[in-house]
Amino acid sequence: MTGGIFDPKFNELPNELPIFPLEGALLLPGGTLPLNIFEPRYLTMIDHALGQSRCIGMIQPSSTSSQDTLDDDTVSLYKVGCLGRITSFMETDDGRYLISLQGLIRYNIAEEKPAEFGYRRVLPDYKPYRPDLENTEPEDLDRTRLLSCLRSYFDVNNIDADWKAIEHTNNHRLVNTLAMICPFSSAEKQAILEASTLVQRADIMETIMDMAVHQSNQNFAKQ
Repeated sequence: MTGGIFDPKFNELPNELPIFPLEGALLLPGGTLPLNIFEPRYLTMIDHALGQSRCIGMIQPSSTSSQDTLDDDTVSLYKVGCLGRITSFMETDDGRYLISLQGLIRYNIAEEKPAEFGYRRVLPDYKPYRPDLENTEPEDLDRTRLLSCLRSYFDVNNIDADWKAIEHTNNHRLVNTLAMICPFSSAEKQAILEASTLVQRADIMETIMDMAVHQSNQNFAKQ
């Protein structure tokens, strides 16, 4: 969920978006995604975004590809991405930009425009996701079940966690943060992004984690 003082209203969202296709990168409404920008065309994209709406569209390629294929402007994309607003920006001495994106609202790709300055552009359709900008969704998910799945999943993946901090994190921030940092596959992250509600998002994550734990236990039993 969003609603920051600098966030645009629904009718102020950009009608055209530069997009950053990045496999395995998940940005959710209300989430924060740090990015290390070094490729010249994306440095240019950030320059242009900073001079305009400060917004870019994160989206994943829809197929597993080599890096050479990912650099191809014709690589196929998933149809749903997330609009991110640049909330912090820093230059490095070796010519990179370190930025943070705040997730605002998901979008469907209505149409792709010809690339400009080396980066791709789309016309986004935000209408199906207007509730992303509204703080009206109830938080009545089964938190006990989610944390139980999470403990088992972290155990089999040897992931350390600050459980005290996790227990004091509200449901929206908890689900969004876990979805973004857990080592889920690109397809799994896309399914989480496209989930309609917070509860559905948590349900998908629990299923993914249960399957990973089950597979790990099976592999251990065969040893």
